[in-house]
Amino acid sequence: MIIYNVTIKLDEAIHPQWLVWLKEEHIPDVIATGCFTKATILQLLETDDSEGPTYAIQYFAESKALYNLYIEKFSGEMRQRSFDKWGSRFIAFRSVMQVVN
Repeated sequence: MIIYNVTIKLDEAIHPQWLVWLKEEHIPDVIATGCFTKATILQLLETDDSEGPTYAIQYFAESKALYNLYIEKFSGEMRQRSFDKWGSRFIAFRSVMQVVN
């Protein structure tokens, strides 16, 4: 199992609308690519939220090949949609992990 983790720090002003968009539009679009089986949204605690909250979204892929397919075929468009909607009101950091146990 591969986990594609996207950590996002948001501008507080877009927080409520962004969370609705994430749940109702963005995650369903990513899952619809067929590359991931599910996604989990986590909010980081005990962080400096003075400029806005931080979230981690974890997408679960059955294989590295499916993750690679997502990156090669879909990720550019998904990232562009995010920038088109929210501009520079967020920053994102991505990492890829493999489940060991």
